[in-house]
Order: sequence, then structure tokens, then C-alpha cells
Amino acid sequence: MTRERWLNFAKSLRFIMLFGAFGAAFGAILMFWKGGTKMVSGFKYLLAGDSSKTVIASIMGGTDAFLFGIVLVIFTYAIVFGFVFDLTDEERRGLPEWMRAKGITDLKETLVSVVLVYLVVDFATDWPESDLVQIWLIVGKAISIFLLAAAFRLLPMTTVERELQKEAHKQEAYRKEFHEHS
Repeated sequence: MTRERWLNFAKSLRFIMLFGAFGAAFGAILMFWKGGTKMVSGFKYLLAGDSSKTVIASIMGGTDAFLFGIVLVIFTYAIVFGFVFDLTDEERRGLPEWMRAKGITDLKETLVSVVLVYLVVDFATDWPESDLVQIWLIVGKAISIFLLAAAFRLLPMTTVERELQKEAHKQEAYRKEFHEHS
């Protein structure tokens, strides 16, 4: 095979990522379904006069499922329009900012952020349902959330953030130089 054929073959492999994107889209549909059923259950608990803890836990669980479904939709769009299809600059500008993945780092940061939100909501859901025996599990989960958030904060900046920081430093140096000469 010639070099050009190999290159075309290698480029075509990116379409395999569509399987992952379709899987994420199907997962989003399932999460929306689960969120809807949890919300309906919460409403039923409310009408039945159950404890507010049960109602809150059900509503929080539904909200959690909806949030995760939304993230899966974002991942689907990011994979399809960021890695599979080549868009012109004009087409890319026409997409909302959240659909423009700038690289794997963006997806990883989104995933870590989502895991943190999921854990916080899961913690808030478990807290009203817990009893004294499970309290150590909840405390452990709270500590885990804190440590994950701290680790996420310590992750290196994205390329975009580094470029913006470099640009800001250049502009600051230019301003200082301009003020010294005037």
C-alpha cells in the first residue's frame, strides 16, 4: 500500500468512535428514563404522605440521573463533532461552545467534573436515607469527594488556559513597557 492509502485508512478509523458516541447517546436516553421514573416516584411519595426524606431522596436521585444524561449528550456531541467529523471553521463557529471539544483533555476534565457532581448529589441523596450504622460510609464518601475535588484542582491547566495565560502575560509586559516609555 502506498503512503497515501495508509493515511486514508488511518483517518477512516476515527469513524469507529461513532460506536462510542452512539453508546453514550443510548446511555443518555436510559438516564433520562431513570430520572423520569425517579421523579414520578418522588411525586407518588409526596402524594402518599411519605416522609420528606424519602421524597427528597427520590427527587435528588432523579436530578442526578438527568445531570448524568446531559453529560452523556455533551460527550456524544463532543466525540462526533470534535473527533469524528472534520468541520470547517465556519461550521465549528456555528456550534455552541459546549459542542466544541478542543481535545481529550477537555473530555477528561468534563468527566472528572461530572464524577464530582455525581458524588456530591449521591452524597446528598444518601444522607437523608442513612441511619447511624451507615454514617461512617457517608463520612468516607464526603472525605473522598473533598480529596477528589482537591486533586482535580491540582491538575495541570488545559492548553487553552495556558495559551490564555501566556497571552495575558504578553499583554501585561507590553503595558509595562509602554508605560515606561511614555
